[in-house]
Amino acid sequence: MRSWTALRIRAIALTIALPLTTIAADDPVKQRLETSPRHNEWVKVKSGERTVQVFVAYPQAKEKATTVLVIHENRGLTDWVRSLADQLAEAGYVAVAPDLLSGAGPGGGKTSDFPSQDAAVQAIYKLAADQVTADLDAVADYAVKLPASNGRLAVAGYCWGGGQSFRFATHRGDLKGAFVFYGPPPEKPEDLAKIGCPVYGFYGGNDARIGATVAGTTDAMKAAGKTYEPVTYEGAGHGFMRLGEDGTGTDADRKGRDAAWERWREILKGI
Repeated sequence: MRSWTALRIRAIALTIALPLTTIAADDPVKQRLETSPRHNEWVKVKSGERTVQVFVAYPQAKEKATTVLVIHENRGLTDWVRSLADQLAEAGYVAVAPDLLSGAGPGGGKTSDFPSQDAAVQAIYKLAADQVTADLDAVADYAVKLPASNGRLAVAGYCWGGGQSFRFATHRGDLKGAFVFYGPPPEKPEDLAKIGCPVYGFYGGNDARIGATVAGTTDAMKAAGKTYEPVTYEGAGHGFMRLGEDGTGTDADRKGRDAAWERWREILKGI
């Protein structure tokens, strides 16, 4: 028979272990990354004198696939963005997500090296616009030359990255589509004339700051003769793609996220 002391030690150990297991089981983002059957990897891409850390997720497919360049939120390249890249790979696309904070972190590190989320956000807004564009160009050039890529390229971005995806569409002529998730339009309306691909907008109904830009952007894109298809998901807030997945959002965020994913996948099939 086991001693009372041994049983007590075992009970304490189980009490300590169970919450950690529960937390892991309740985190869908980490679960996806840890259990994904797809090949995901980190690579380094040269951008002039800079080196950009890039997360790449590959589909399990026989044929070459369209590549989606994923531009992260103002939080940097978080686990959620990597999880989203894996979901794109699951849908059949090569997903390439650059860490645009590469070299800006402590000791020349990347997003994961910042001491806090606030520190990463502050660093994002110190990035030079030309540097961001140059890094995106370098990663896009790398991405379309991957053996698994069919050479077709789309861009998608979220929050700060949503604005960058719209901006990148005014710069990159070989894009087949630009997906703007709750990001602002380019600051200069005249830049819209440079866009050569359809732009698809995804907005939250409870995001007045970004929502206020949609009507004017619709008019400006129409005047420029460009395709712009915005959809607003009622009740969803800013960041609903992340909030609707990581468990911190509302029912409207979750519904908006699911509807946006369905729409996104349908559009991607035609690219």
